[in-house]
Amino acid sequence: MDKIEIPLSKGKLLLILFGGLAFVIIGVIFIVNPEKFVSARMSNPELLRLLGIASVVFFGALTIYAIKKLLGNPIGLVIDEEGITDNTNAAGVGLIKWADITGLERVQVKSTKILLIHLSNPEEYLNKTTGFKKLLIKGNYNMYGTPLSITSSTLKYNFNDLEQLIAERLLKKKTLEQPIISNN
Repeated sequence: MDKIEIPLSKGKLLLILFGGLAFVIIGVIFIVNPEKFVSARMSNPELLRLLGIASVVFFGALTIYAIKKLLGNPIGLVIDEEGITDNTNAAGVGLIKWADITGLERVQVKSTKILLIHLSNPEEYLNKTTGFKKLLIKGNYNMYGTPLSITSSTLKYNFNDLEQLIAERLLKKKTLEQPIISNN
């Protein structure tokens, strides 16, 4: 099986970076001076301050992720003999072994297409992560029944082509692992 390396899209990462920075700045403004934004719809300055904190934490993490990816390894996804190595997003867990994958499922949330990777041992993948990443994949697990998902939103690759490529490789790998039955 040939090794396929799919690069991250620097353009998409730059959009994430600038968008994240904008929300961090807005969050800081809400934290420092929430009274300026009190209105009939939002009359509680402490709620605005909490929204600012949440914005700084979430979008700050997103901004750090984008900077790391822009300065670091430009490869987002590797598909090879062992499995799929996922470095496409902050919840990427690294190597997903073919032997652990029981199926694939496509879901769509608004305009974002997501490829869910169903596993025979999801707890193993949950247990090998910590911190913020663990929260992200646990959220996936609670929402979709699997901790692992891949989007092409940070990749230089079309989602439909990516889905087809992974499905074909999985089928090929699972077929090769089946015992050969002879008629003796």
